[in-house]
Amino acid sequence: MKFCNACGAGVERRIPPGEDRERWVCSQCGTIHYENPRMVVGCIVEEGDQILLCKRAIEPRYGYWTLPAGFLELGESTIQGAVRETLEEAGARVQVTAPYAHFDIPLIGQAYLFYRARMLSPEFSAGTESLEVKLVPRSEIPWDQLAFQAVRVALELYREDTTRGRFRMHHGIIMREPSGGYSFEEHLAHDLA
Repeated sequence: MKFCNACGAGVERRIPPGEDRERWVCSQCGTIHYENPRMVVGCIVEEGDQILLCKRAIEPRYGYWTLPAGFLELGESTIQGAVRETLEEAGARVQVTAPYAHFDIPLIGQAYLFYRARMLSPEFSAGTESLEVKLVPRSEIPWDQLAFQAVRVALELYREDTTRGRFRMHHGIIMREPSGGYSFEEHLAHDLA
């Protein structure tokens, strides 16, 4: 950030009075510019024993598989955003059936919220951000070709829940390890009715 979005003057990093960390602060009007995590919303679309996956047509992770998901827009609920992203990326009209997982990723300032959903019609097609979209049997998820760690964790938990025959609502933190890998910490799981 270089300029204040309130008055256009230059900004600087400093700890404002009453705050506990550095923020971007306007050198003229004193406006504090907060940087908050971005919310990513998406769906695990279920069709029998299959789920809907999208192959990414954009960076990052071009050509890798993911769940239909993207950034929440202002003015929409998280469910509305997840349904919109599924339509945009997978051309699928869906109905959310249950909340599924919330993951915090502090390293990149993102929070993911996934819902379980069902297709309202059998039609789906690749949107502008997808190279390909397909229904994949749970036993054939391309684990070595998944785009993001949050998607991997969601699908691992989903596989575990379907094996148990009981869905839970999950929450946890995805942390980067010094080795470069990731860990899933502080996992909470609550049975859904």
